[in-house]
Amino acid sequence: MATRTMRIVPQPAALRTLAEEITACRACPRLVEWREQVAREKRASFRDEEYWGRPVPGFGDPGARILLFGLAPAAHGANRTGRMFTGDRSGDWLFAALHRVGLASQAESVSTDDGLTVRDAYIAAAVRCAPPDNKPTTDERDRCLPFFSSELALLDRVRVIVVLGGFAYQALWRVLGADGVALPRPRPRFAHGLEVPTARATVLGCFHPSQQNTFTGRLTEPMLDGVLSRAVELASR
Repeated sequence: MATRTMRIVPQPAALRTLAEEITACRACPRLVEWREQVAREKRASFRDEEYWGRPVPGFGDPGARILLFGLAPAAHGANRTGRMFTGDRSGDWLFAALHRVGLASQAESVSTDDGLTVRDAYIAAAVRCAPPDNKPTTDERDRCLPFFSSELALLDRVRVIVVLGGFAYQALWRVLGADGVALPRPRPRFAHGLEVPTARATVLGCFHPSQQNTFTGRLTEPMLDGVLSRAVELASR
């Protein structure tokens, strides 16, 4: 695939303001306590680093046609670095794949100042705080989803939404329904490679690039590349 010319687009004021609102949120006591505890105690390999320890806003190209939607920040990944999928094994897989399909300027995402840019893609999550055991509650999810609803409204060029895992799929369905988007009933069952056209965007299903999936072979590089290549194809129509 031909290499795309990368460009840096300044984040519009509305997205910047929303990001500030997200990072200031303390609505879920359990998540606040956990994310801050992790930031204080740290993992031994990161003991000399200052953890972000706050909710993590989305990031990427404000003019994106492709949105990647995950579960939540990893305790020692985005909760440490302050950028979604940055500094953990899931991000290693995701950004390598984004680079292969021409959506990221480099194959690694290790810190907010590593030079990474993404083109035509934006990355967000259903829950913005790192949850214990990577398992947010339903109430925590629902308190956080209005942030994503606002984000999606501002990302008005998005035509394809790649949901990374069943949790993100269910969360997205709630947001689209609450926003008045006509959806098929019953809701199609989540699956890797699922494709659901809606009036807002085409929804693509992808197994989450967690170690649980990548180490076991449930998700392979060709599988991930296939979904992202399909997203690029649909967004270009």
